[in-house]
Amino acid sequence: MEQGFGYFLFDPLFFFLLNAREDLKCIVINWPMTATLVLFRSLNDAIYFLNILLQFRLAYVSPESTVVGAGDLVDHPKKIALHYLWGYFLLDLFIVIPLPQIMLYFIIPTYLGFSGANYAKNLLRAAILAQYMPRLFRFLPLLIGQSPTGFIFESAWGNFIINLLIFMLSGHVVGSCWYLFGLQRVNQCFRNACSNSTLPGCKNYIDCGLSTDTPIEWHNNENATNCLNSSSGVFEYGIYANAVRLTTETNVVKKYVYALFWGFQQISTLAGNQTPSYFVWEVLFTMAIIGLGLLLFALLIGNIQNFLQGLGRRRLEMQLRGRDVEQWMSHRRLPEGLRRRVRQAERYNWAATRGVNEEILLENMPEDLQRDVRRHLFKFITKVRIFALMDEPILDAICERLRQKIYIKGSNILYQGGLVEKMVFVVRGKLESIGEDGTKINLAEGDACGEELLRWYLENSSVSTDGRKVRLPGQRLPSSRTVTCITNVEAFSLRAADLEEVTIIFTRFLRSPRVQGALRYESPYWRSLAASRIQVAWRYRKKRLNRAASQLD
Repeated sequence: MEQGFGYFLFDPLFFFLLNAREDLKCIVINWPMTATLVLFRSLNDAIYFLNILLQFRLAYVSPESTVVGAGDLVDHPKKIALHYLWGYFLLDLFIVIPLPQIMLYFIIPTYLGFSGANYAKNLLRAAILAQYMPRLFRFLPLLIGQSPTGFIFESAWGNFIINLLIFMLSGHVVGSCWYLFGLQRVNQCFRNACSNSTLPGCKNYIDCGLSTDTPIEWHNNENATNCLNSSSGVFEYGIYANAVRLTTETNVVKKYVYALFWGFQQISTLAGNQTPSYFVWEVLFTMAIIGLGLLLFALLIGNIQNFLQGLGRRRLEMQLRGRDVEQWMSHRRLPEGLRRRVRQAERYNWAATRGVNEEILLENMPEDLQRDVRRHLFKFITKVRIFALMDEPILDAICERLRQKIYIKGSNILYQGGLVEKMVFVVRGKLESIGEDGTKINLAEGDACGEELLRWYLENSSVSTDGRKVRLPGQRLPSSRTVTCITNVEAFSLRAADLEEVTIIFTRFLRSPRVQGALRYESPYWRSLAASRIQVAWRYRKKRLNRAASQLD
């Protein structure tokens, strides 16, 4: 794709190699700029040639297999080579031939200073345009976002930028062709002035050649002088009137920028401000600009509309959901303070999920893909020491039961005296855990709360006759701490029923000393509980020692 873009960028610049000399009334070639363009064009040809060699080893999707299925990848070297030889090989070989370089350095210098130079220059322009069409055929499918295996630009931003790039390249080509055709009309005006003069061999003077030794009579020829003045009326330039003075500009940057501006302007306005002359090729060029402008506007405006709709669709969904929530709160007559909290929760929930229901999205995927996606989404649970010790089957069972939860600032996930009904893993945000004795623990990303529920299910259960674990009925775990959200929190929760099911299935593993040690000694909850009990035991021992010492005294 890079070499295709190089061709689109450099080839039209060859048109700016020619310009008119106002003092000599002739057409001249800018040789310093020629050397630069030939160098870049040769490098681009070399890269494209390497791309041709790569095609002989690049696997392809069999067209026959795409009819009945997703397509089989053919990687046999002989089949790849034959497929490319019978495909685009000849076209790519024609594209890579350095025709402009050959014309500039081997053919045009032979005719400089003679009347045949005009035909040689026409041949140069024809060679550039002849190679431009197959490049357009090869490059445009990639530019519009397609490849042999499907679309490669699937995002709204990607399509938007690609369409802008097409618009810019079109303006670049149209402006360059406008300058070239304008120079052609100036050349034709010089030829008409020569025909109307009595100066013998004046057609040889139209081309400056390698020498500037031309008769003074041609320099002062009134008709030739008026050819460089579009308002003189000596020649009808039509849409090329502004290009006449541009052909005498020696500053290549100014010349190119104005031509680029003209190309953008005409494509944008569909050449509505131009009135061509009766010259047939000028009329056809104007019609081509109008057709190209209509095509680009149909593509660009359509893609911009899709792009804006893609950006605004979620916003519209959010507005509609917000309206539904407002109507529900009004119907239920919620107090204003509660309404503010509901609005805040809705805004944060939408910001975190973008309105996508992950559970439904995952349910529509194949089971193995669901497992791999969940492993990626829930890999944070291995930061919890308890789960870092678990094998993949247990982690998969836990990840399958995790549910996304959103909490706003000030919400209580657990409160003292309430039932622990879930185990929560923090993905984003900060929480504060306050124990019965006032001990505070800060929780952040990667931490968990409610992990005491797992140990409680392991300890408060019995074994049935068939060896299955059964929780004793009527037992629920009360919370001994309050967990409050310091900021908005995004988390995943494991419900008590799901956690109980996991403990029943994997009881043997969960009862291993290593996991029990992690449960008891690595959990922030158990560490704080152990610290508080150690403090209580230390105070009790200190009081007992003081009492014993006082009795001895």
